[in-house]
Amino acid sequence: MTKNNSVFPKFLVTLGAKFLWRSTLLSACFFSPMSIADDSHKLLSEPYHLDSPLQSRTISFENPTGAKGEGGKASSPLGQGRKGSPARLLAPGETVELANIQGSGTIRHIWATTFPVPAFLRGAVIRGYWDGQEHPSIEAPLGDFFGFAHGKATSFQSAVHSVGPKAGMNIWLPMPFNKAARFTITNELPQPMPFFYQIDYTLGDRHSEKVGRLHVNFQRQNPTTKTKDFSLLPKRTGKGRFIGTVIGVRPSDTNWWGEGEMKAYIDGDDKFPTLNGSGAEDYVGLSWGLQDSAFLYNGASYREKGDDGDTGRISMYRWHLRDPIYWQEEAHITIQQIGHNGDTPTTLEEYLSDLYEREDDWSAASFWYEAIPSATLPQLPALKSRIADLPAAEEAAH
Repeated sequence: MTKNNSVFPKFLVTLGAKFLWRSTLLSACFFSPMSIADDSHKLLSEPYHLDSPLQSRTISFENPTGAKGEGGKASSPLGQGRKGSPARLLAPGETVELANIQGSGTIRHIWATTFPVPAFLRGAVIRGYWDGQEHPSIEAPLGDFFGFAHGKATSFQSAVHSVGPKAGMNIWLPMPFNKAARFTITNELPQPMPFFYQIDYTLGDRHSEKVGRLHVNFQRQNPTTKTKDFSLLPKRTGKGRFIGTVIGVRPSDTNWWGEGEMKAYIDGDDKFPTLNGSGAEDYVGLSWGLQDSAFLYNGASYREKGDDGDTGRISMYRWHLRDPIYWQEEAHITIQQIGHNGDTPTTLEEYLSDLYEREDDWSAASFWYEAIPSATLPQLPALKSRIADLPAAEEAAH
């Protein structure tokens, strides 16, 4: 491994100051046992429960296989087992296998970090594969997978993610598997990238063959097309459950952009959906525009404030954990791009007359569960498209 002398020394100096932090309360609040068998639900509801068949495991660069008694074997100048392999410097274009777990189990938590710059957080891609399926069920930029858009890491917590001020990134959704689980990371940038990670999981979980596996898909349209609604969930067939989405918006002008409605087409819906919202900020549980507010199941974790008010980049999210969206046969979820160009209306008619179709820069990392075998995901946008118009990201990609 060739070190980048201008970056890596500082990276090593600051290494000791980084730490992994957990949020048991958040995990306990949102996820029921669902299809995870055994006593898995007692991990949180009854933490004193000791009679469990589950085996605890962790994978990191210090124990890349997660095998029992195999952690911390690498050596440093302090000796063997004294912080010998805490991280890797990913070469340009390099793909590293982060986990290749055999057997039945559940990934309970993933932590990762790198330098908190947009290029790394949008330029690196996480992929996850379940039970030997050749194509990934998870494919998303690093930052979006961990809960925030635009490669802009800000400190916040939700029922699914928690992120520290310097891109200490966590995801808490349980990820069951029956035969195997495999994760990779690819550095698509033309420069090396430091990377730390830890995957915490249990072995011995008993799942049905039809248990939902976590799926994550990222899409970006820059700009969107007028009157063609942006897709949050690509069309999926078979049974599934929509968990939620992390949305990024970069408005194209100073008018209010968020009047578009979320629409969930499920199980045979054609022209009109069964589930219909009333506006973008309404969909993420806010009102009268967006405010700095990161709640368990909804909110905005980042607002870029400009001279004209909230006209810059927005990162917001919505988790359907207490209000599930199930489908039995098929589903497709979209959101409209509609703006409002008037002052505060005094009547409904005045409000409606000031609506207009618009084009903006939208992205979404959406999360759902479905059984496998499952269909391939829509194609991931190329690096150039992912990092275009991000703050300082384009310069880092050259």
